[in-house]
Amino acid sequence: MLVAIETIQQRIQSLDSQAFEDHPILVESVIYQLIVIGEAAANIPQEIKQQAPELPWRQMIDMRNVMAHAYFRVERDIVWETACNNLTPLVQPLRDLLQNPFIEQ
Repeated sequence: MLVAIETIQQRIQSLDSQAFEDHPILVESVIYQLIVIGEAAANIPQEIKQQAPELPWRQMIDMRNVMAHAYFRVERDIVWETACNNLTPLVQPLRDLLQNPFIEQ
């Protein structure tokens, strides 16, 4: 999940929303990474999720499901907003989870 977040952040760091929307391959790349995040979230055991209740597990999974199964309903402005504003707050709680010696990486 952290790698996917970093990948998204690197790819959009010098763009504004219009430049992002003007590059369909980049949009698809970010969507793919968001799907990766949601898929990973779906496969994390509940007992681990309970250790980080501040993370929006359900929202990550739901977004993945929409992007993977209702692709033509995906709005680029929501993808942009998510990439810009909703990923950074996930980083530290995810890093904290990885510090747990009982969690395999």
